[in-house]
Amino acid sequence: MDNEALKKVISDWFPESEDLQFSEEESQFLNISVAPNLLHELMLRLKKDEQTWFDYLFCLSGVDYGKELGVVYHLESTKHRHIIVVKVQTTDRENPIFDTVQDIWATANFHEREVHDFFGIKFKGHPNLKTLFLPEEWEGYPLRKDYVDDINMVVK
Repeated sequence: MDNEALKKVISDWFPESEDLQFSEEESQFLNISVAPNLLHELMLRLKKDEQTWFDYLFCLSGVDYGKELGVVYHLESTKHRHIIVVKVQTTDRENPIFDTVQDIWATANFHEREVHDFFGIKFKGHPNLKTLFLPEEWEGYPLRKDYVDDINMVVK
């Protein structure tokens, strides 16, 4: 299925919804920006619908856009051989929360923990959202653009 066909199928699921935006952003893959309130429903349909069947979450990354924090998901259908990118963002830098997708793709479990460690993004419904890489006493989120490293942990 090409990008236009994917866009049509997904648009039909949420007719006239302002919570979805599509672009190809100079990418070979269809990019979907989704509002946080629609994230879990969209992801579940992307995996379960026979037309899309995105059974493989191969990348989940946190992103600090400056004013917004977000998560980018790369999905592939091993059956249909198509790939899409799903993006979700929030302007709430003090308490960024998105629904977990680890109940849809088990591999998201560790990815979400990593994003939580380094960006402070919480995943509602995650069964074990605890520190993965950083020590428990670590303060701040080192991959945020506003993170201040007084000690300069990076050795040149």
